[in-house]
Amino acid sequence: MSTTTRRRFLSLAGAGIAAALAPGAGRAHDGPHRVEVGISAFAFTPRRVTIRAGDTVVWTNRDLAPHTATADEAGWETDRLDRGQSAAITFATPGRHAYFCSFHPMMTGEVVVEPT
Repeated sequence: MSTTTRRRFLSLAGAGIAAALAPGAGRAHDGPHRVEVGISAFAFTPRRVTIRAGDTVVWTNRDLAPHTATADEAGWETDRLDRGQSAAITFATPGRHAYFCSFHPMMTGEVVVEPT
């Protein structure tokens, strides 16, 4: 395979992988998934995640300070997460779920839950 052909193949393969990994990218929901959200530098990364009903979001604190992920409209909370700790929440209901850190309210995020 020539270098040009190899580059073109890798470019197309990379585009296919990116499309396949994009949230809601036309993939059938083949069962529950876990999506990771990191907490570092006083921010949720990524700040917004899109999942399907039945999927789980796992928050992991990588900061020295404690944090939470707390729903704006009540209903769920991770409780206090110290450095290295994780908490998981499974979302069954489609909709937009805004959240914040109860220790640092300027830290915000959103979980968008699509129907299965």
